[in-house]
Amino acid sequence: MPGVMEAKRDLIHRLQQDILQWQGYKTTSASACGKIGLGTIESAFPGGVFPKRAIHEFITVIPEDAAASDGFIAGVLASLMEDGAACVWVSTSRRLFPASLSTFNVAPERIIFIDVNTEREALWITEEALKCEGLAAVVAELNEISLIESRRLQLAVESSGVTGFILRKDGRKTASTVATARWQISPLPSVTEEGMPGLGFPRWQVDLLKVRNGNPGSYVMEWAGDRFEEIEQSRKYETLPEQEGLKFG
Repeated sequence: MPGVMEAKRDLIHRLQQDILQWQGYKTTSASACGKIGLGTIESAFPGGVFPKRAIHEFITVIPEDAAASDGFIAGVLASLMEDGAACVWVSTSRRLFPASLSTFNVAPERIIFIDVNTEREALWITEEALKCEGLAAVVAELNEISLIESRRLQLAVESSGVTGFILRKDGRKTASTVATARWQISPLPSVTEEGMPGLGFPRWQVDLLKVRNGNPGSYVMEWAGDRFEEIEQSRKYETLPEQEGLKFG
């Protein structure tokens, strides 16, 4: 009997590892090479690795959070696109200024912007783009998405390995998707170096609201010119009065 039980546990463990890999997670032994520079945030995911073969949902009900999410996603894209792959960005009402992506070391010419008139068109293009193995990521701005539609997108990324980012403008139905992770990014005032003029680096309140098989949490992150840096919570509000309200957008 002990031998049978061990065989069952080994089978269950292998199945769990297979499922995690299908969902975009790497095994622990491969985690070191799978890091994308998010620091402590990555430890919230199984194996300590940001899931690439997955759908990430961002709640962007207000314009400020939408602009902050654009900046945060751009920082992630800088890592995902290191090998030269392109990204598709789909929207019915895009406000992102392409040249601003260079702030996050993303070449705007490597982003394929597709602006359409209807949500139905945006959703169809998003699904088709997520099936293209040659892409690094697909970003889609959608008002809402149903459970069935989100399942179709998840199946697409599991097959292609492309990372999907959904900027969701309607946050009232957040329980109706199968997203691997749900985020909410809010802008924080930037901080300059003492005695230095000008503006500080973009800074955000990063709330990881949901993580499949992981641990949600809250973080304060800053884009320090060429990488993410986590800011200690005690330093969160050490800002200059004239910098209040500074946002990326």
